[in-house]
Amino acid sequence: MKKIKNPYLGLQEQGYNCFACCPDNPAGLKMEFYEDGEDLVCMWNSSDTYQGWLKTLHGGIQATLMDELGGWIVNRKLQTAGMTTALNMKYRNPVPTGDGVILEIRGRITEMKRNFAFIHATLSHNGTVCSSCDMTYFCFPKDKAERDFFFTGCDLED
Repeated sequence: MKKIKNPYLGLQEQGYNCFACCPDNPAGLKMEFYEDGEDLVCMWNSSDTYQGWLKTLHGGIQATLMDELGGWIVNRKLQTAGMTTALNMKYRNPVPTGDGVILEIRGRITEMKRNFAFIHATLSHNGTVCSSCDMTYFCFPKDKAERDFFFTGCDLED
């Protein structure tokens, strides 16, 4: 797996403070992404900070993790920005929280229709799928992404 460069680093003065991926947001999830063939992957520490029930990750945080992964899939694989138009979560197993609990969030594009990317993602702990998600993203033309979203491409780190 190769780490993906965050193309938004250095844009805090322009307003970059994403709850999911900004490393400087004190309340944020601080997600980082890796490319593994057709898949994008995030290995994330499931802190007690984001629990819903006792030692269990909040369902809304699970949806946020999946949604952010979907956005980064559009950024890396299609080299543009997009917006979520549909997100369908399936919660299968409780997701534990705590120091050292590492979750794998993994997804890929399953289909493209015109400007719409269909993405499937899973959230797993110790090899067990705890939740899955099917998302639809509207993908902006690259010139609009560069003009309106400061997006200039999503490359791998050296």
